[in-house]
Amino acid sequence: MSEPYQPNDPAHSAAATDASLDQAAAAREKSIPENGNQPISLWTTVICGAVLIVAGLILGYGGNRFSYNSLFRDGYVRTAPPGSVATPLPPKPALDAYMARGKKVFEAKCIVCHGPDAKGNGVTFPSLVGSAWANGETERFAMIVLNGLQGPASNGKTYGVMTPQGIGMTAEELAGIMTYVRNHFGNTKGDVITTEMAKAAINISAARKNSGQAVTAAELTADHVNALPGKPVAATTLVDPLTLEPVPSAAAPPVTAPPAAGAPAAATPAAKVP
Repeated sequence: MSEPYQPNDPAHSAAATDASLDQAAAAREKSIPENGNQPISLWTTVICGAVLIVAGLILGYGGNRFSYNSLFRDGYVRTAPPGSVATPLPPKPALDAYMARGKKVFEAKCIVCHGPDAKGNGVTFPSLVGSAWANGETERFAMIVLNGLQGPASNGKTYGVMTPQGIGMTAEELAGIMTYVRNHFGNTKGDVITTEMAKAAINISAARKNSGQAVTAAELTADHVNALPGKPVAATTLVDPLTLEPVPSAAAPPVTAPPAAGAPAAATPAAKVP
């Protein structure tokens, strides 16, 4: 038997609604701690922990990129503040100065393809270690650096097209990278490719019949099996590490020749009597 229909009581409905709101408010108050802080979720903890672990691995195995053993990186040169007089750097042996410049160029332009050991990968990038062209005639090597290479390399194998590196390259940078490759990674030519030679190489490159295109083995053999013109500089010659220009030797004190036999001795000024 069903209950008789009873009309809704507005007062009763309002009371029920107020009770529901009170319960919801009480539940909400209980979910928030007294200090107002929400507990950290498990996923937040896991993600933050993973980020810290990855950051630690990068710092621990990042090589010299995060070295705190010295205040400045090797080869860093601090420029003088505006209005001050720059103190000249002490001269270096030419081979050391050119090698330092070339190391910077190699790390900026060459290391991505040829690798930190200059051995390449043997498939798309050739090795510079023991390379007949890198260690051979300087004009040929310069043309490869400046213009890139397409077709077979010195070992007869084709690796693809090497992109030119001479765009925006200064004579000092070209001289440095050539000297560095020829005297590092097991290469021991012992010579210095000077800025004068590098300037000549840039001019020769600009005068190529196929200017703007990568060189080929055929062109190198036909036109560039030459030594770059320029006065050689001994590896021990002292140069300015910034300009790579030879530093003039300090003026020696004048030497007075002894008087010839039988010649009268120079008169000594008489001492003044006070």
